Amino acid sequence: MSNAGHGRLSPGVSLVLLASILVSFLASSSAPTPLYGIYQQRWHFSPVTTTVVFAVYAVAVLASLLTFGKLSDHVGRRPVLLVAIAVQMASLVIFVLANGVPMLLAARVVQGLATGAATGAIGAGMLDINRARGTLANSIAPGIGTGGGALLSALLIQFLPAPTRLVYVVLLVVLLIQGIGIVLMPETVTPTTGALRSLRPEIKLPRAVRAPILVVLPVVFSVWALAGFFGALGPALVRAFMETSIIVAGLVLFVFAVVGSIAVLLMRNTPARTVMLIGIGALILGMIVTLVSVMAGSLMGFFVGLALGGVGFGGGFQGSLKTIMPLIEAHERASVLSLLYIISYVGLGLPTVIAGFLVVYAGGLPRTVDEYSVAVILLAVVALLGLRRATRMSPG
Repeated sequence: MSNAGHGRLSPGVSLVLLASILVSFLASSSAPTPLYGIYQQRWHFSPVTTTVVFAVYAVAVLASLLTFGKLSDHVGRRPVLLVAIAVQMASLVIFVLANGVPMLLAARVVQGLATGAATGAIGAGMLDINRARGTLANSIAPGIGTGGGALLSALLIQFLPAPTRLVYVVLLVVLLIQGIGIVLMPETVTPTTGALRSLRPEIKLPRAVRAPILVVLPVVFSVWALAGFFGALGPALVRAFMETSIIVAGLVLFVFAVVGSIAVLLMRNTPARTVMLIGIGALILGMIVTLVSVMAGSLMGFFVGLALGGVGFGGGFQGSLKTIMPLIEAHERASVLSLLYIISYVGLGLPTVIAGFLVVYAGGLPRTVDEYSVAVILLAVVALLGLRRATRMSPG
């Protein structure tokens, strides 16, 4: 860990704090998912509007990553995180006050900007403290956050009052506590000049990772496209085909995330390429099982496919990080992590937005599920072929 700053928290506690903040940010991003049905009933908008709300978040994250992704390398991790937490809290306040689609869109844009700014700084900060544990935390935290936020939201909707407000208030309190933690945390990197110049959007790759990034790019894209599938279409699927409660719908992202995190833990000492191969294989099998289960109306089969998909997501993303992270210097971490997350959010957002329009304007939900499943399988096959061709790549 760098001796760039002094604070009251130990390195171990600081690492846990940073991981928890990443969980909170992604929980905040997935918390609206179970609420979209309620918003739609109250404000009478079409599924296309839901797609647009999803899309503006992804676009805002991408814009923020491109602009602020490298800033913490220059000004330090703590200042970027304190501002990002404040902005994220502002987005949650907008959600609490939302009375229509315009405020919902505004909340998602502000939320995306905060998440994009924080993601690179958090990930790089964890790597500053401990490269091995930081890589592991970078792999586990996104899934836990995404799944936990959706399930928490569903439980609060089912059992407590104020369904469109309470989850955001809970997350506000958590973020406030975490912000205090950042104040007490030591800085993990020595600030350097060039902060303003770093705001200029550019994709800059260190020479050492240029070849490996071409190998992991299709893997990252396909596993996040899978996450988009279950995040955007999964809850609608179990409600439309299987007539289940909102809690079961909320379990879709939760099971996907928990199984993915377990897979990451079990494979943490496995060579990077092997982890990616297992992940892609599980992704393909999971999508086939999911497709067959939806056709048969089998809820149990759907969750089996979901669990296999979780293994695919966890393995694919962890293997990609393990391949890239050991090859870069400390001052390059935020920049490279931001690029990986840009690929991730394009994979998450683009196919899902296309799917949303297909649901409304093409063959409806059943046909869109079929087409999306086949598309993700084809993406995974491309990634698998790329990995097979890169058999001499050094393991991470």
